[in-house]
Amino acid sequence: MINNKLPLVDLHRHLDGNIRPQTILELGQKHGIALPGNDLDSLMPHVSAVGNQPSLVAFLEKLDWGVKVLVDEEAIYRVAYENIQDLQQDGIDYAELRFSPSYMGRFSHIAPEAVIDATVAGVQAGLKRFDCQAKLIGILSRSFGVEACQRELDAILSRQHAFVAVDLAGDELGFPGNLFEPHFKQVHKTDLNITVHAGEAAGAESIWHALERLGAQRIGHGVNAAADHKLMEYLATRQIPLESCLTSNLQTTTVSSLAQHPINDFVEAGMCITLNSDDPGVECTTLSKEYQLAHDEVGLTAAQLAQIQRNGVQAAFLSDGERQQLLESKLNN
Repeated sequence: MINNKLPLVDLHRHLDGNIRPQTILELGQKHGIALPGNDLDSLMPHVSAVGNQPSLVAFLEKLDWGVKVLVDEEAIYRVAYENIQDLQQDGIDYAELRFSPSYMGRFSHIAPEAVIDATVAGVQAGLKRFDCQAKLIGILSRSFGVEACQRELDAILSRQHAFVAVDLAGDELGFPGNLFEPHFKQVHKTDLNITVHAGEAAGAESIWHALERLGAQRIGHGVNAAADHKLMEYLATRQIPLESCLTSNLQTTTVSSLAQHPINDFVEAGMCITLNSDDPGVECTTLSKEYQLAHDEVGLTAAQLAQIQRNGVQAAFLSDGERQQLLESKLNN
């Protein structure tokens, strides 16, 4: 269901949510880390969401095993490099890979600046090897609190050249957006773009806040915009992109079934919807599968999916020249 004449773009993809189970196993064995499984079959239920999780927080805990094996910069470099290889293998032309420097260094107490440097090095090495493009988004992991996010932001801003945007992710209900207004005032003083996870665990009011108080240019997930028709109209009129992630929304119980996902309503309302993979390593999905699900389970047509591909290109944090080059690269193939 992918239109091969258009670029395939993934704008909401967590680098630290895409650590291969095989890599977790190998790094765990190499560094003597006790894992909940001694082979891939026994490890998989612990590192992947084999079924729907009871909450967003429960889903996020699945990511921890991948991060626990990031014992040094070499391991971080490897994971970043493999993320780029995975893009090529799924036929993705351009991706914006987001990660939380504090989260990736959490268990091994690696400084966020060192995490960023190793991640950037791995990504750059991958881009030289594999035929795809990628940029980075720095996450403030709200689950660790206001002060931790300030340290994380300081690290991101100290490496500002490596990023195109800043994101706010994590426990949306436990740490609402108003706590982080001072952080995003700092981001506004830079050239960095802003995307915010909102309307995933919390309601439409979280999306309004992200737009009006945090300055979000894109909204991560935004599922609960469906409860507020004024908000849907606002998003459609201004063409503010929503980064939709179908499998993720199902596995976090943000929606009860794909048939209940509001993406159809969003598309019919003329909103700028993009389709993304979120945490493909944990979800056992690919962007290609997400497009297939959108067609087979949600009922979007080939024409609607082609428009979603176009939306992805338009919503990307690219310069006009970069955007044009991305479009032309498909036309010339």
